[in-house]
Amino acid sequence: MITKNNAKLNTPYRRQRKDARTMADVAFDAQRIAFAPISFQAALALRDLGILDFLNNTPADDKTLAKKLKLSLYAVQTLLENGVALELVTKDEKGFYSLTKTGWFLLCDPMTRANMDFVNDVCYLGMYSLKESLKKGKPTGLKVFGNWKTVYEGLSKLPAKNRKSWFAFDHFYSDIAFPEILPLVFELSPKRIMDIGANTGKWAKKCLEYDKNVQMMLVDLPGQLNVAKKNLKKYGARAEFCAANVLDEKTVLPKGADAVLMSQFLDCFSEEQIVSILKKVKAASGKNTRIYILEPLWDRQEYEAASFCLNHTSLYFTNIANGNSKMYSAAQMEACIKKAGLKVEKMFDGVGRFAYTLIRCVK
Repeated sequence: MITKNNAKLNTPYRRQRKDARTMADVAFDAQRIAFAPISFQAALALRDLGILDFLNNTPADDKTLAKKLKLSLYAVQTLLENGVALELVTKDEKGFYSLTKTGWFLLCDPMTRANMDFVNDVCYLGMYSLKESLKKGKPTGLKVFGNWKTVYEGLSKLPAKNRKSWFAFDHFYSDIAFPEILPLVFELSPKRIMDIGANTGKWAKKCLEYDKNVQMMLVDLPGQLNVAKKNLKKYGARAEFCAANVLDEKTVLPKGADAVLMSQFLDCFSEEQIVSILKKVKAASGKNTRIYILEPLWDRQEYEAASFCLNHTSLYFTNIANGNSKMYSAAQMEACIKKAGLKVEKMFDGVGRFAYTLIRCVK
């Protein structure tokens, strides 16, 4: 706790920017961070034990909640007190609790649910070793699930709940941009598209449905492609598959594509690896091939909350995914493109609800 005798407080604060907050506000913000892991679990318990859902329908006192939800009065009271502190619920003079706007959002907003489930089921336990990951450049938190070098190697082997939360998070952000991306990718009428990092084949399926004549080549690790093959079985020969590790120096990508798409794929790699991958893409591309890179660049976001989420997602890559990638800025991504010998032909900002950037490149 902060006290007048705390030696740290005697160190002069070197002001870097104008800050109108009072010292009390600053202290409170600091304590929010100090207790953030507990706050997160309290909010999750309020959601998963049904308290927020009950209050979304009607205000109630602690005794009613305990009886209806079959929880002890102690458990309900403790959670509600924290719920008030977190501004998820309010308490009136009669002792009745009601849901706040933030509480409703945490309960009902699909994005918040996807984020919370992902943080809890994929990131939470591993994050205890974040400092070790930062020092070693390896995803040391991944060991809570298995002995893999990257999370991608073990995706198909994750426990069902954890795997579900991983894919729900991944698909929520990729799927929501599809409607706006499709016209941009098909603007130049490609007949053959190579989807690198195809995952379960959701993007490829959208393309196959959008243009009944297009051919898709899906490139990914064998585990992911096995799922994609099942999902795209009805499209027959229009969907081809190339099992490959794009980080392997010996990997040669198939030629003949009119368009190459990497949707939220390059942020899974370090800058050096991105350059290497793009060089492989360049080698497989013709002079008229268009290369599309879709990324939520953190410095191209309209809302501060979006940048906040993206910056925190970088630490998931550090600790769980691979140990060396992150969510990139526009300048960082453009630098990688240039180093690979490609040119940016056009950039589409603000694509989809979450302000993705679609970068169109050529050789």
